[in-house]
Amino acid sequence: MNMYITCLDLEGVLVPEIWIAFAEAAGIPELKKTTRDEPDYDKLMNYRLAILKEHGLGLREIQDVIATIDPMEGAKEFLDELRSICQVIIISDTFSQFAAPLMKKLGMPTIFCNTLEVAENGEITGFKMRCEKSKYTTVKALQSCGFQTIASGDSYNDLGMINASKAGFLFKSTDKIKADNPNLPAFEEYADLLDAIKKAMD
Repeated sequence: MNMYITCLDLEGVLVPEIWIAFAEAAGIPELKKTTRDEPDYDKLMNYRLAILKEHGLGLREIQDVIATIDPMEGAKEFLDELRSICQVIIISDTFSQFAAPLMKKLGMPTIFCNTLEVAENGEITGFKMRCEKSKYTTVKALQSCGFQTIASGDSYNDLGMINASKAGFLFKSTDKIKADNPNLPAFEEYADLLDAIKKAMD
């Protein structure tokens, strides 16, 4: 195996945005805000938790919606092929309590994510981040172990790991993020992203 590790974002890249799906299912449009809209993740999560509390919604209700979410079309095939040529780690700001059922549908890839603090009654009382600037920090740590990283994601919180990697790509991103980062190749299709990753490893 070569010394490359590809680091991928989860939501918006391999699976639909969990909070958007939940916002639609629960009929709470305010929960549609994501890291594409609010770069400050702490602020975004505290905003979400306040809305959940206000509506009396907890982990179970969110997990019920997550059970109905499938990976994006072609995502599992893309991941299977990518994992046959290099190591892959999904680095996400989501939470293990959200990601677990989705990992089963993706063939159990490795994921580094955060954890929710949940009360006995199921109320989400807080969240614990794995580390500061988790995506960037993780990529730098992998590089310090002698790996070359290739990274791809769609949001503001992915730019750190994308820019710090040997090769980095935007995938299914917004027009604004693409316009603000003209130096980053941007793709919409898995086949194109896979080709770009393979080329970067040559």
